[in-house]
Amino acid sequence: MKTRSWKHLATFVIALPLLTGCFEDSKEEILAKTENVTDKASLTNVLGKPDDISKLGPLETWTYEASNGTVAFVIAGSTVTIRKTGDKAK
Repeated sequence: MKTRSWKHLATFVIALPLLTGCFEDSKEEILAKTENVTDKASLTNVLGKPDDISKLGPLETWTYEASNGTVAFVIAGSTVTIRKTGDKAK
């Protein structure tokens, strides 16, 4: 009986990351959600923490993974200045 429980648990643990990938928003959905976002705090409230943050001087680029690519937000100080999309890395 214990072996069966462990098999179910192992199956669940393996399947969970695969299933969560199915629920990523598309680039278009992310852009629509952030249409009126103007600052870092609002961006974090709407999308959560970014998947990647890169910094160059006073500029930060926050990148979010989407189901069909990526969406990056260029931030100066605390202001969201530019939104750009990209393809998934191959």
